[in-house]
Amino acid sequence: MLLPPESGAAHVASRGGASGGEAGLCFCLLNLGLPTLPPEEVRPEAGAASGEVQGPGPGLSPEEQRARERKQKKERKKEEKQRLREAGLRAAQHVPSQPAKPSGAQLALDYLHSWAQKLESWRFQKTRQTWLLLHMYDRDKVPDEKFPTLLAYLEGLQGGARELTVQKAEALMRELDEAGAGGPDALLAEKTRRVRQVLQLLS
Repeated sequence: MLLPPESGAAHVASRGGASGGEAGLCFCLLNLGLPTLPPEEVRPEAGAASGEVQGPGPGLSPEEQRARERKQKKERKKEEKQRLREAGLRAAQHVPSQPAKPSGAQLALDYLHSWAQKLESWRFQKTRQTWLLLHMYDRDKVPDEKFPTLLAYLEGLQGGARELTVQKAEALMRELDEAGAGGPDALLAEKTRRVRQVLQLLS
């Protein structure tokens, strides 16, 4: 049953008054026989219908978007620094910090080579000569191809160095004879051959 307009208006007025839009809405609802809602419950829908912003939707606000971009930028910088550190470590592992120093054996053999080639840079060095005299019977220290050059070098020995070299060679020869240098041991046989050559040269 439809209520007269006065009743609808009176009803709205008795609810504490309403705006013209709200009154019209209540009036229409009354004429259709539908239950009416209090103005407080109608107000949000009216706001949405009028196009008012109700708050951020499912997307990000500009402030949130900027904060997210800043965070992503920081993460990218952190990852880049980590990659650079790892690359630096790998490079350090493959590149030696200092070049390897030549061994005493290499220095002595280079000294002998410079003497043989009569290079202007050659200078007498007692340390290199001592090493050669100490290891000249060891083919692992002085290779076979270097030994003839060493013999030529020994021809120039004079004074106490020459006498001492002969004495050591004679003592070593006796030891080798007692050890049976003529036997099947190739290393002893090679050492004996070198000692004999030195003795023949210097005696």
